[in-house]
Amino acid sequence: MENKKEGAGLNRRKLFKTGLALAGGSLLASVTNEQKQNSQNTSADTVRGRRKLGGTLEVSSVGLGVQNMSRTYQTTIPTRPEMIKIIRTAFDRGVTLFDAAEAYGPFEVERILGEALVPIRNKVVIETKFGWNIDQKTGQRLPGLNSRPEHIKEVVEGMLKRLRTDGINLLYQHRVDPAVPIEDVVGAIKDLINEGKVLHYGLSEPGPQTVRRAHAIHPVTAIQNEYSLLWRGPENVIIPLCQELGIGFVCWSPLGVAFLTGAIDAETRFAPGDIRGMESRFSPANLSNNLALVGLVKKWATQKKATPAQISLAWLLAQKPWIVPIPGTTQMAHMLENIGADNVRFTADELKQFNTELSKIEVKGECLRKMVLDFSDVEAPPKQ
Repeated sequence: MENKKEGAGLNRRKLFKTGLALAGGSLLASVTNEQKQNSQNTSADTVRGRRKLGGTLEVSSVGLGVQNMSRTYQTTIPTRPEMIKIIRTAFDRGVTLFDAAEAYGPFEVERILGEALVPIRNKVVIETKFGWNIDQKTGQRLPGLNSRPEHIKEVVEGMLKRLRTDGINLLYQHRVDPAVPIEDVVGAIKDLINEGKVLHYGLSEPGPQTVRRAHAIHPVTAIQNEYSLLWRGPENVIIPLCQELGIGFVCWSPLGVAFLTGAIDAETRFAPGDIRGMESRFSPANLSNNLALVGLVKKWATQKKATPAQISLAWLLAQKPWIVPIPGTTQMAHMLENIGADNVRFTADELKQFNTELSKIEVKGECLRKMVLDFSDVEAPPKQ
């Protein structure tokens, strides 16, 4: 990301900049040293809350998305040992939910996560996703989607090796395949559950009728959709559906790809390859309007002695007791700050006031490019 203001966006959490830098520096020791420091952790950067997805799968109230640990939005390649330290430190600070997908890399993010979690595998929940048409031998991205039952089973075998585990805690269909009945998909997942290779399953960005059909065959544990103050689409249908069926909800991009942290301003322009530069909500025409949302979270951050990111995540946590955000990062200080949202609370009156102010802000622009949006809210074909 390029910014005309020197240094802007590089240290996006100014309120806690010094303290978190010191905290992050002290955590770059070995896993053993990090564990020894656990007793000295303050509540401000420790996740103590626990939530249940689908009423059965207990996870930390804030998880960690590891999507960019093989390549960031700016197309840079993070340092692998540092990514492993961030994952292990997140666990030491109370995080038990870690999110990956075969498509991230492809494959590489699962390898990083698998390596990082070896010492603590039985103490965490790994969720990952299948569904894109990826050659399992070469990693080549082929056109479209692929949720054929035989392909799902082949993909899971590769996942188990990359994640260094004998069972995936939560397996999502990354996008609904319009060519494969959901009954066939869930049938394959049930086989994997019976074999102990998968424990729970979910759907990402699905059509609501597909959720109902899947849930009728075997309980869906969680839906994973984009949801944040910047994109509230799930409130219309999917979140009420989760409430009705007892399904958990996991929020990807809960910080609006860094927008809600205050890292982006009206002068921000994005580097070639940065996906945000291709989304209309971040176009120069819409950015100035949408920054009213950043103004709102900054105001509340000052009022509650938190950061804009923490306010944004705390608002999500306040919506339902079975909603879990999974903010992603490649920086230790940002991870520590994000999990601090677990300690930010809205009173009923505060939440009402916040939502009143929020209702006056109209976000302009689409959340994703049309070619990506076309894969969301898709219904699986009927079973013949």
